Amino acid sequence: MENNLSKLDEISNSLNAKFYEREAEVEALLIAILSRQHILMIGPSGTAKSALAVELAKIIQGTKYFQWLLTRFSTPEELFGPLSLKALEQGVYKRNTESKMPEVNLVFLDEIFKANSAILNSLLTIINERIFYNNGSPVQVPLMSLIGASNEYPEEGEGLEALFDRFLLRYEVEYIADDTNFISMLKNADQHEQMPTMTMEDLIHFQFLTDMVVIHDEVYNAISKIRKDLRDEGIRPSDRRFKQSLSVLQARALIRKRQVVLVEDIVILENALWETIDQKDTVSFIVRRHAQDTTIRKLDSIRNEAIEVFNSIMQDNSVDSGMEATHKMKALEADLNKLKGCYEGCTVEIDALLIKVKSMHQEILNAILEPMNFDVINDKKENEEPSGIFYKM
Repeated sequence: MENNLSKLDEISNSLNAKFYEREAEVEALLIAILSRQHILMIGPSGTAKSALAVELAKIIQGTKYFQWLLTRFSTPEELFGPLSLKALEQGVYKRNTESKMPEVNLVFLDEIFKANSAILNSLLTIINERIFYNNGSPVQVPLMSLIGASNEYPEEGEGLEALFDRFLLRYEVEYIADDTNFISMLKNADQHEQMPTMTMEDLIHFQFLTDMVVIHDEVYNAISKIRKDLRDEGIRPSDRRFKQSLSVLQARALIRKRQVVLVEDIVILENALWETIDQKDTVSFIVRRHAQDTTIRKLDSIRNEAIEVFNSIMQDNSVDSGMEATHKMKALEADLNKLKGCYEGCTVEIDALLIKVKSMHQEILNAILEPMNFDVINDKKENEEPSGIFYKM
């Protein structure tokens, strides 16, 4: 299965290389199309919300894509197509939906909360039921995912609560925070590297694999506990939202090359279970608390210890400290290899941390063995037998 999924890795890596500090949004977009769910991105203008959606549409070759900027005065014709004059001559009120929302697979609607009452009912039906009523007859639409974007949240009393609820995943997008990333963005703004692609057949296959990902009882139990804790705080996501969230967990597992959902996958639900802005922090805290399974806690412990060892040797790169740090890093690598044998479902996460620990280990070696320290090392070797990683140059 890993070979089949390498295409998703290529797409994710390429998008992350092009859009700085958008790792969470890139993963969420991929999860949305794999799970056939809808995603909302909220943030100020110029945060690459529309650019991400357009790039994703280009990547999926053969997809039918529609995008539109909504205003308070947007008409049904803009989204659903004009009335058919030929049909009107016969007394039939029917729209020509070619190249409009009812006939595409992927939709991006900018300023989604500018939707007015003239288009809202049809929009809600398409999003939720994948049905468009044309001349009173229900027509099944091929919509997989709708990506919505807005500069702001909808205000209370505007009648947009139902539209907001239709988006299972909700992400706030901010300006680039890191100065280095900001400068890199400025330098690379006009560079257009070849992006990987996948066909509609590839996407349908990945969606099938997503549906096949297994969810064990421990995950269901964790979700039930989250539901109870949220209720205790007065937060009540709908049963439908919990049910739809399962497909998101399956997609997250698949992206990590797993055929089983782990408890830690539940962390993505912090972007799905809140209803109002003031609930976000509470939902995030509760979800993250329940997403910490035994394996993840062990990995976090190893990661924290590795960082502590690494930081200490960067401050004191003497030979004695280097020897001690090396032994500790080797022990951590051994612990990770043991975990890998015991928890096959977490091999991706364990391998990723193992690579980081080995990288830190190598940096420690480089710090100890750099030329400025050779005299110290050689003096020590005159009085001691060579041992461990310290060798005669």
